[in-house]
Amino acid sequence: MKRQAFSLVSLLTLLLVAGSAFAQTVHVRGNIPFNFAVGNKTLPAGTYDVGTIDHRNSKILLLEARDGNASMMVGSNAAENLKPADKTKLVFNQYGNRYFLSQIWVAGETRGHQLPKSSREKETARDLAQNLTRGQVEIVASLQ
Repeated sequence: MKRQAFSLVSLLTLLLVAGSAFAQTVHVRGNIPFNFAVGNKTLPAGTYDVGTIDHRNSKILLLEARDGNASMMVGSNAAENLKPADKTKLVFNQYGNRYFLSQIWVAGETRGHQLPKSSREKETARDLAQNLTRGQVEIVASLQ
């Protein structure tokens, strides 16, 4: 009986550890030199901390300005790449002089966070597609 209980506890511990390893947590800091949008909210330029709320739900991210003037929570999806990220970075979609936070990557990881395009970003892309070039901007971030 003790042996079965030990085996059960060992199995549960293994499952918890495996589940924690699969759920990717992130805590990075980046100095963003331009105003940018997340969802339908525009945030001012500045230094931001970006992190998951907790290790159980790694899809919800908290963005906080270091000066305390802006913060918000946003949902994210998993992003995967076969090659590990070469640096910790925040990736922005750029449409003219408008920037939308798109991805968060941690150096050495093959999994990152992808923010869904908001209706505002889709509308901006559609309206400006004929006149402006589209691009991506990467801001190197540091781990916290």
